[in-house]
Amino acid sequence: DGIGFAIAELFVAEGAFVFITGRRQSMLDEALKKVNSDKKLTAIQADCSNMADINKVYTQIKQEKGHLDILVANAAVAKFAALESVTEQHFDETFNTNVKGVLFNVQAALPIFKDGGAIIILGSVAGCKAVPAFSVYSATKAALRSFARSWSVDLKSRNIRVNTLSPGPINTTDFTQQPEDIQSLIRSKPLMNRIGEPEEVARAALFLASNEDSSYITGIELFVDGGTAQI
Repeated sequence: DGIGFAIAELFVAEGAFVFITGRRQSMLDEALKKVNSDKKLTAIQADCSNMADINKVYTQIKQEKGHLDILVANAAVAKFAALESVTEQHFDETFNTNVKGVLFNVQAALPIFKDGGAIIILGSVAGCKAVPAFSVYSATKAALRSFARSWSVDLKSRNIRVNTLSPGPINTTDFTQQPEDIQSLIRSKPLMNRIGEPEEVARAALFLASNEDSSYITGIELFVDGGTAQI
């Protein structure tokens, strides 16, 4: 749902065949109902931090399509925890999904990834901003930024572009489920005096995926945050 769904929906509309993954089959089924009019969307139930599930995903993609042109690493866990209350379980859950999951999904995709393709890693403005009680999540997003910069060098011989796409406050269920005082605080942060929409992040992902629009762009962090990172 949210940003991931918006990206999948836009990529399908632009003519791509898209594989989506997620742990909740009900959400995958809902996405298929909304988007799959031309049979250009396939849903695979998988946990992005589980190695067996990761291998299952890329085995299926290879069997059905033979290769992959674009990879968007979007899944994330985002929970608040003050420093004094961070538990090992909270740390492991956040890092396993947000960091381990990204690393081993990209690694597993490489054997079927086309030279000249694009990898887009969803970061966050929290990766460079201090947010109270959000240090573990923020650290995972800073790690992803470093991954993208390093992998752009590692994969340069294959002309695979790797970039980080970092949203600011976005109108998703993670936002709407926050208490009203927290929502008001978040709305006040962007210079543009509003939160963003998932479709705005999706359009930025499409830009980074396009070899026509972003052929000379790799290793960057693109903020879609209404100016939040500047404050």
